[in-house]
Amino acid sequence: MTTVLVTGGAGFLGSHLCDRLIERGDDVICLDNFFTGKRRNIRHLLDHPQFEVIRHDIVHPVYLEVDRIFNLACPASPEAYQYNPIKTIKTSTVGMVNMMGLAKRCRARILHASTSEVYGDPQVHPQTEDYWGHVNPIGPRSCYDEGKRIAESLMMNYHESHGTEIRIMRIFNTYGPRMDPNDGRVISNFIRQALAGDDITVYGDGTQTRSFCYVDDLIEGMLRLMDQDEHIGPVNIGNPVENTMLELAEAVIAATNSSSKITFHPLPRDDPKQRCPDITRARQWLDWEPTIPLSEGLKHTIAWQRGLS
Repeated sequence: MTTVLVTGGAGFLGSHLCDRLIERGDDVICLDNFFTGKRRNIRHLLDHPQFEVIRHDIVHPVYLEVDRIFNLACPASPEAYQYNPIKTIKTSTVGMVNMMGLAKRCRARILHASTSEVYGDPQVHPQTEDYWGHVNPIGPRSCYDEGKRIAESLMMNYHESHGTEIRIMRIFNTYGPRMDPNDGRVISNFIRQALAGDDITVYGDGTQTRSFCYVDDLIEGMLRLMDQDEHIGPVNIGNPVENTMLELAEAVIAATNSSSKITFHPLPRDDPKQRCPDITRARQWLDWEPTIPLSEGLKHTIAWQRGLS
């Protein structure tokens, strides 16, 4: 039996990961400071004999005995990570040093949930893992973007200096049940507005693109990366099918049968025009690619969000 630590385990992705780990028989320690994580996401696990939750911030050291670590601790939506930018960058720097120190001491394999934001506003499309990115180091998103880039550097330094087993996963836009409806991310925003009958807020002219991966597909890719023994990454995990913001808004209106209208607003500073993964590595190394289309994923996400009201 494997003891697995999931930092950020009460968050959107972390709670789904905890579900999968429990299902396959692992002992799971969920570590979360509940800044963006929600107890409702893990309430169904609290009485499970193989699940433990600890309220803790990884900016402070933690002393545990574990076999594997999934480091998902960090606010991921722009609204959340810009609320306290210093705290955000400390999570990815000081917190990452603490997690790497724990992995080194326990000789645990550690997977870090990095992000497509390391590519910034990309000048290469789609983005491959060998692209170094186009990031504004002093912009409003830099606390998150640069923090995640530093975290990847720390992982490589520990791997090369101490032989620590690492896995680096670059996550592209992911959605599904348990997303916070008020987190400022585009799918949760559109669904919340559509269900309320409010105008759908599209920034820019709506032609900027994103690719959207359903959470179940994402977690499957994460587990495959952690469980294989050949590659440390980085590996892009996301959906290579692109949608414009206008297409997404129209899809959400149709799926919710909403009377909402689309309105256009100025594009936020440093907002990428395109974001789409090249998943060649994921296909070759992990035999992974997304299987759940946007239309199906939206149905599940909308049904969950309706249930909150």
